[in-house]
Order: sequence, then structure tokens, then C-alpha cells
Amino acid sequence: MTKKRLGMFLSVMLVMSMLLAACGGNKNTDTSNSAGNGSAGKTGEVKTVKIFQFKTEIVESLNELKVEFEKEYPNIKLDIQTIGGGADYGAALKTKFASGDAPDIFSNGGYAEMDTWMDKLEDLSDQPWVKDLIPLAAEPMTKDGKVYGMAMNLEGIGYVYNKDLFEKAGITETPKTISELEEAAKKLQAINVIPFGNAYQEWWLIGNQGISVAFSQQDDVDAFIKGLNEGTTTIVGNERFKEWSNLLNLTVKYGQKNPLTTDANTHLAMFANGEIAMMQEGNWSQTLIDNINPDMNIGMFPMPISDDAEKNDKLTVGIPANLVVNKDSGSKEEAKIFLNWLVTSDMGKEYIAKKWKFIPALSTIPATPEDIGMLGADVWEYVKADKVYGLQSSKFPDGVTQEFASVIQQLIANKVDVNGWMQGMQNAWDKLKK
Repeated sequence: MTKKRLGMFLSVMLVMSMLLAACGGNKNTDTSNSAGNGSAGKTGEVKTVKIFQFKTEIVESLNELKVEFEKEYPNIKLDIQTIGGGADYGAALKTKFASGDAPDIFSNGGYAEMDTWMDKLEDLSDQPWVKDLIPLAAEPMTKDGKVYGMAMNLEGIGYVYNKDLFEKAGITETPKTISELEEAAKKLQAINVIPFGNAYQEWWLIGNQGISVAFSQQDDVDAFIKGLNEGTTTIVGNERFKEWSNLLNLTVKYGQKNPLTTDANTHLAMFANGEIAMMQEGNWSQTLIDNINPDMNIGMFPMPISDDAEKNDKLTVGIPANLVVNKDSGSKEEAKIFLNWLVTSDMGKEYIAKKWKFIPALSTIPATPEDIGMLGADVWEYVKADKVYGLQSSKFPDGVTQEFASVIQQLIANKVDVNGWMQGMQNAWDKLKK
């Protein structure tokens, strides 16, 4: 799908969402066709659906939804378990399957990760919500014309910043080049504000989301990844990776002390309390910031790795997770009922857009800028302007994001130079590629 088509489809989605919001949303909460059995979950045997997911920021409200769902479907009980916030979800999922405690619904990133778990995935192509997936959201979990997962939402990844601190420092525009970013950092330091909060203890932040920019800015990212798998291209000496290392070093230079022992909760608290001006995060952090400082004036901008303003002024946007159904589950029909209810009921729609502040992945879920928050609204502006790069990590070999993080942390700790770091990144890929 071309970027032009992506912009067109997403613009249509926004218009549809506004129309639905103006009309009060879709009041039809009938999920009777969700699994081809209108009485399933309402009469007969009580069945449990085990859900294993990793979005820690929605745990509390997901349990609220569980209560509402079980009122409507008293014969379906939800057992929700969450592993995330820095923990290795992929390893935990493998352990569950290996121990005989396989979930009925679990999270999957799509692309290469979908291929890894393909023998466990139920074909969901016949589900009623599939036709409402926007094209960008359908791509990661579509194979041979079949859809194997429900995209939870769109997410943007970049620098979340404090607009009031930027104004106080005299920064009138968000930086679009690495030189402008350093100039902004100097201005913030001049007013005794720490420019960056770096949670570089977190493997996912650097080895998954951060490094994606170095991949996205390749001339042809899919060809580059294919070449890495076939041994015809290399990270060693690659200009985009050199540039990304410059950005990393800049954030360390103008960041808080001890970045390698700082976790995401700490940098979020520092940011919400006004101790730092910027942090690498995504629009999912809106609810977490709101819990600490609900009136904070915040925004997002992309991570620039060079002085090419046009190339850098694109935000990383991807599908963080898809909910999939275990095809060997004895409760898979009940699992399908829940997924359909989540995205078609008035309650589920309200939680997705207003409680979780998700940018919906389905055209039938209304969402306004007021619903999704300031960060979501900024991400949506980049999407509408067709100024986005896709999140690339789901195309990586299984386990390589953790290996990447370890090598990146060595660079931060000055245990390797840039050349040694790039060789370490290449070695990690070569070790895990199929």
C-alpha cells in the first residue's frame, strides 16, 4: 500500500469517526453474530477465556471492562493477565505455551512475529469487525489474504515534550534536525531544565522503538531487512545507523544522570513533575502523565537523526499489538465473542477512545482530539499529513530487539565505539535470523 493511499484511507476514517461522534456513536451493541452463535456465552456451560496481553497502562480499565462484559455474558468469564512494562512478554508467552497454560487470546506484533506463531493462530477473516479495519491496521496480521489478528490501535513514537518549558526557553518550533534538537537542548539547559529523560534501562525503548528510525530511513527498508536476512546487506558502516548513534549520544550528553539505571516509570514521573523537558515515548503515555499531572501542556515530534529536515519530519507510527486467538483453544468461540464485543459495543468503543485514549484501528470507532488527548492528536496530524514511518521491529528476527538493546547499552556505557556497536548489532541479527 502506498503512503498516498494510507493518507486517503486514514482521512476517511477521521471523517467517519467525526460523523459517528456527532450522531452519538453506533448504538447497536448486538454481538450475536460475533462467533456464529447468538446464544454462546449466555446459556449453558460457563467457560473461561484466558487473555494474556502486555499493555500495562490499560490494566485497571481492562478489568473494569471485564465486569461489564461478564454482566452481558454471564457464562463467559475473563481471566486477564498482563506482562509488560519492561518485562519480556515474548519469553513469558513461550513459557505459558510450554507449560500447558496457553492463553485463549494473546498479543502478537504481526509480520515476522505472526510467522513465528502461525501454527497457533486462528483465522479471523470471517469476523464482522475485519471489514472495518483501516488498511494500515490490517497489514501486519494479513497473510495470503487472511486476517489473523485484531489491531488494538495506532501508536506514534517520538519525543514527548513539555510545551510550557519549550516556550520558557524560547523554543518556538519543534526541532526537525539533529542540529536544531541540540540547540533546543542548550536553551533548556540555560534555564536550568534537564533536556532529556532517558529510560535506557528499558530494552523495548531502545532495542525496539528507538532503533526503528535507523531502519525506517533506509532507502528501501524492506529490501534492507531482506538483505540482512540473506547476508547481502550489513549494518556495519551503514550511514543511517551512524546518524542514529549521534542522536543517542546527544540525548545522553543532555540527559539526566544514570540513564542505564533509569526505568520508564521514573522518566515519566520526572517529566510529569517538570524536571525534564523531553522523553522518548509514545501517545500511550498520555494516560500515565494525566494520572500525575492532568493539566500538563504536552506534545510530540519525531526523532531527528540528521540535518535532513524533510527526512526527519516523519513520525514513527505502527500497530503496537494485535489480539489473536489460539486456534487450539477450547474456548475460541467465546474468545471471538469478547473481541467482537470489545470493538462493537458502546462500552468497548468508549473505553478504547476515551479511557485508553487509543487512536482507533477500526473506522467504526469514533474518536475526537478531545478523546485521544494532546499526544494522540499530534500523532493524528502526522498521519493525516502522510508524514509517517512504520514501526519496523515486528519484521526483525525473534528475540533480536533484546539483543539490540544490550549492544546499545554497551555504547551508552562507552564499552564499545560506534564501529564496535554496529558490528555488535550485525552479530545480533546474524545470530537470530532464520
